[in-house]
Amino acid sequence: METNFVGRENEITQLKKIEKSGKAEFIAVYGRRRVGKTYLIQQYFDKKFAFSTSGIIDGTKEEQLFAFTRSLINAGYTGKMPENWLQAFSALAQTLDKQQSSGRCVIYIDELPCFDTQKSGFVRALGYFWNTWASLKKKVILIVCGSATSWMIDNIIDNHGGLHNRITRTICLRQFNLYETELYMKSRGIRWPRQMIIETYMILGGIPYYLSLLDNQKSLAQNIDNIYFAKDSELSNEYRRLYASLFKTPEPYLEIVETLNKNKQGMTRNEIAAALKVPSSGTLSKQLENLVNCHIIRQYATKINGKPKFNDAYYQLIDLFSLFHLTFSKKITTDDYWQQHLNTPTINTWSGLAFEHVCMLHINQIRHALGLDRIAVEYYSWRSRQNPTNQIDMIIERADRLINICEIKYSQSEYLIDAAEDLKVRNRISSFLKETKNRNGGIATWITPYGLTKNEYSVDVLYSVTAADLFLPLKEH
Repeated sequence: METNFVGRENEITQLKKIEKSGKAEFIAVYGRRRVGKTYLIQQYFDKKFAFSTSGIIDGTKEEQLFAFTRSLINAGYTGKMPENWLQAFSALAQTLDKQQSSGRCVIYIDELPCFDTQKSGFVRALGYFWNTWASLKKKVILIVCGSATSWMIDNIIDNHGGLHNRITRTICLRQFNLYETELYMKSRGIRWPRQMIIETYMILGGIPYYLSLLDNQKSLAQNIDNIYFAKDSELSNEYRRLYASLFKTPEPYLEIVETLNKNKQGMTRNEIAAALKVPSSGTLSKQLENLVNCHIIRQYATKINGKPKFNDAYYQLIDLFSLFHLTFSKKITTDDYWQQHLNTPTINTWSGLAFEHVCMLHINQIRHALGLDRIAVEYYSWRSRQNPTNQIDMIIERADRLINICEIKYSQSEYLIDAAEDLKVRNRISSFLKETKNRNGGIATWITPYGLTKNEYSVDVLYSVTAADLFLPLKEH
């Protein structure tokens, strides 16, 4: 078993428990494209599978059956090519029955959604295979894996047919947090200062494959030009590939994401429907739910009289690579665009918003820095209904009846609070407490990369979080 991983401690712990469970296990592994699902499973089991196969992207039923049959042959099958999926899984059972092994029988099916072509009966056949053969074998570990998160949830994890409640474990593989990103970059010989690692994260997120493209002999700006802005670069078409891998019909999802990108603080479902000129119906609700499950957007509810208003919740784009792409894809003029436009208003404005999202993705690190590990909290953003320009980046509402009202500012050095900034923050806090009718105490809290410049306004700040706090080795929310 290979254990030389960066991060993934929780997932490895789960896999160890699965190996030692002494019973048949049916594992669903899901997560976005390029997040490392295949690498995790292949490396953990050292590619020692009783049977291993992978679906063909956009393949026909015949092509999928051919690929499955080739994998059967590799596992020892000598019969003819199955004509349907029931026959294919019957052949798999017969082949595995003939294998002699004292250890676990690990069956690995990668890119599972690809096999489910129209009217193929694949999922029903998989359910029949599990119910009539695999679940009866204590040695079996059946692992199915896919990037199409919504498909995996609807058809496998929450299946209402033959696979209902059959999954024994689920592993949702998320992107690295900043701590894991720093470890990964160091493992590849990249020893950049943390400010630069944050900037990398703001562009690429914590997606291992994206990070693997970085060249330790080049600066961050040179790298971004090489892997994104240069003609035919590795990530120049990644945006559409990402959504095509997540959803069989990506266009409606792209429209939602691009609409949310124009409204940085989020929109309600009704606002999204109005902008797209579509009904505010169950279809839109399901699409929003799918995007939330894929960690592309987040849903949050503001409060009135201390009660969350979920019926009028906001949706906000939080995927960092999507935010970066939608901000700059139409501005590309040269292969060295990023190097030529550093410190321009466009990049500076994007930096501020991207840093807010980085902070949202590291809420547990912020809680720890504020000493709130043992206190129940809820966190959300806030946008005034009376004055939509009046917004608060992050609100942390605590069970001890205090509220950390967070102002998030991105800067290259200590942040200076002047008189105008101090007054603006005080007015925002007052507006929030008044409009939401919240009687709890509001405490101004600043989140900045390097802390605050000491002056007459900073001395009154009781809570301040810096970039160093975001690198704590804690689980992200």
